[in-house]
Amino acid sequence: MIVVTAPTGQIGSKLVPALLERGEPVRLVARDPGKLPAGVRERAEVVAGSHRDRAVLDRALDGADALFWLMPAAATASSPYEAYVTASIPGADAVVRHGVPRVVVVSALGRGSQIYAGHISASHAMEDLFRSTGAHVRALALPTFMDNILRQAATIRAGVVSGTLPAGFTMPWIATKDIAALAAGLLLDRSWTGQEPVEVLGGDDLSYSDIARILTEVAGVPIRYERGDRAAVRRFLVDRGFSEAMARSVVDMDVAAERGINHGTARTAGNTTPTTFREFAEETLEPALAEAGPRS
Repeated sequence: MIVVTAPTGQIGSKLVPALLERGEPVRLVARDPGKLPAGVRERAEVVAGSHRDRAVLDRALDGADALFWLMPAAATASSPYEAYVTASIPGADAVVRHGVPRVVVVSALGRGSQIYAGHISASHAMEDLFRSTGAHVRALALPTFMDNILRQAATIRAGVVSGTLPAGFTMPWIATKDIAALAAGLLLDRSWTGQEPVEVLGGDDLSYSDIARILTEVAGVPIRYERGDRAAVRRFLVDRGFSEAMARSVVDMDVAAERGINHGTARTAGNTTPTTFREFAEETLEPALAEAGPRS
């Protein structure tokens, strides 16, 4: 039995079908089971509720052989450590209680960098929490998700992609479908042991200038990069309902990226995933732009 948390998210929604296609018994922890595709609900066991809840986890992890743990950051948390570590204590406790042998945790690059990075630093502490259970653990140490660019579909349609990093600053990016494939491989493999991180650099090292150029070529219209102000981003997030601490944590991630937190691992064939940003854009950009509405 493989248990998957956050099955409707960017990664989980791609991971679950991959596991079901292999005929594996899968149990999903879903706050809103209605968001799951009907075909998934028919083929997987579903435990309704939050994976922050001890009782829900007791039902979900009974007899589990492997656990996929992804903790979405709660925007209203009092700190990133509450959002990632405190919220994951029921999960770690349940792993011990039910003797779950293997856990795959979604985390981030930069462990050991001694750079404070908000959400990223808290995710590293979350890794340690699960290592403390004595289970075999693989923490997926990941860079920035290509898919996050799709949040800007409306402004991209208007000709602008934005961020707060220097235009020419290059860092690694990964497609969530590649993360799902990597996680599926680990969850299906019952032979690995130990508590090693899996550092992955995605398909490309890119700057926002590179992203604007590729989007321009794929969309066939000019798209430029505009660098925003971090203080304005923090204020925008607070206005959208983020706590001050979590809004500051998002900015701290950005500052840490500029300080090189994602650059501690050399790129190799082994840590490069298949999907390039161009391939990602060709696959996803047109549908996203169409959904965003008419071009201004």
